[in-house]
Amino acid sequence: MSRILIIEDNADLCFGLLNNLEIEGYSVETAADGRSGLQAFEASQPDLVILDLMLPELDGFRVLRSLRQQGHTIPVLILTARGSEEDKVRGLRLGADDYVTKPFGLLELLARVEALLRRALGKGVQPQPARKPERFGMIEVDARARTVRRNSEDVILTPKEFDLLLALLRARGGAVSRLSLLQQVWGYSSAVVTRTVDTHIAELRRKIEQDPAAPQYILTVRKMGYRIKL
Repeated sequence: MSRILIIEDNADLCFGLLNNLEIEGYSVETAADGRSGLQAFEASQPDLVILDLMLPELDGFRVLRSLRQQGHTIPVLILTARGSEEDKVRGLRLGADDYVTKPFGLLELLARVEALLRRALGKGVQPQPARKPERFGMIEVDARARTVRRNSEDVILTPKEFDLLLALLRARGGAVSRLSLLQQVWGYSSAVVTRTVDTHIAELRRKIEQDPAAPQYILTVRKMGYRIKL
């Protein structure tokens, strides 16, 4: 049974999430502020965290930063009323795996939770059989070591950013739709509508491209998705 920790100060919302997740068969713990959330994390060692941003004591950004700095790699889904692009990018840069804004659809949230847990249990994008590192332009990608180098300098990617890069590389320069990327990297069904792919692509470009506003490698395919120029 997968364990989920909800860190949320809205008691009614927290109770509703707890009930629905338990109906789905999950074991659920809750915390009402950031500081007690970190304590609950250490005590329960959950498989996934649902994290609000506007929390008393410690806000969600600081909770997330603390978890990642301690080396915890479990999936974190941010659930918040703060829907600005700046907040989303900041959350992803700190290591969030997904970002859902309130109000939200319960079925979509449950689908995202299921997909994140499935990926965390080892069913995510897997490296191809061992090969030499792949290169495009000034970028070198080692799928086995899960490392990326640009001009011989390490590029630090989140797990989802790396999986997204691998999914694009496997298309060998062909276009990959947003839906296909959602299914390959996040495990979402076609019923899930999200800008998660676009936000992660923007982060990949920021880290890899010399000029993210005029990308040379990760190219947009109009009305479809993206491709890598090899």
